[in-house]
Amino acid sequence: MTPLKNWTEVTHFLLLGLTDDPGLQLPLFIIFLLIYIFTLVGNLGLILLILLDSRLHTPMYFFLGNLSLVDVFYSSAITPKVMAGLLLGDKIISYNSCAAQMFVFATFATVENYLLASMAYDRYAAVCKPLHYATTMTPSVCMCLIMGCYVLGFLSVSVYLGDTFSLSFCKSNVVHHFFCDMPALMALSCSDRHINELVLIYLASFTLFFALIIILVSYTIIFITILNMHTGAGLQKAISTCASHFIAVFIFYGTTIFMYLQPSSRHSMDTDKIVSVFYTMVIPMLNPLVYSLRNKEVKSAFMKWILKEK
Repeated sequence: MTPLKNWTEVTHFLLLGLTDDPGLQLPLFIIFLLIYIFTLVGNLGLILLILLDSRLHTPMYFFLGNLSLVDVFYSSAITPKVMAGLLLGDKIISYNSCAAQMFVFATFATVENYLLASMAYDRYAAVCKPLHYATTMTPSVCMCLIMGCYVLGFLSVSVYLGDTFSLSFCKSNVVHHFFCDMPALMALSCSDRHINELVLIYLASFTLFFALIIILVSYTIIFITILNMHTGAGLQKAISTCASHFIAVFIFYGTTIFMYLQPSSRHSMDTDKIVSVFYTMVIPMLNPLVYSLRNKEVKSAFMKWILKEK
């Protein structure tokens, strides 16, 4: 493909996708279609269940409903385009579509980062200060936390987007990825991207570790409180209420830190693609399963709804 002299000449990118092997295109399409269907059904079903069952109108499920909504949005920013590439060979993405895809995905992924921190604080309040929980996690406090998550996500990604698209791209417009991700686009730049990489790494580090510190501090206090519990019932309930969230946190941060907290010169595109499949498609599918399968209240609400339908 003809090298591009500067950013102003770019009208589209070519996404190389996951594989060029024709024998893998259809099997991968079917796998991702099933993952996407499960993601939509699981997350939208969980949102509907939370809305319909009054027993789930609590702060924990308010955050969980927003987490499911975020998963739907950032999965939908990536998966349909990947499936179109696999089935139809449509791997071209316009400049505006590339920017929009990056913005939507990164915004909602960042919102999830802050949501997980808010959920950790909610679990801290529930386990460590149960007598003051109702006055601590009031509807107004929950709404402020949710709005803060969305505002911080929007502002952070606005900086990421400006940082990435301020570069000049004159090597090629072939993106060695299946979606418009920041490290993959930065690798195409012929500008001196050292400062841009530092901005991305430092801002991503602050975003991730600010939320992660809140989560770690909350869970450290939670575990200390659990160890000091003398009743088996209280211990079991505390572990049960935190286990699902802890699993979701481990999966999300493990993959995200691997992807974004290293210079692009150290990125292996093939490895990045595998990790990216996990956090763009698999995690949004797993979250509702993790929370519903380990949560008695969700399972009870689901069975009540099934029996009512019958």
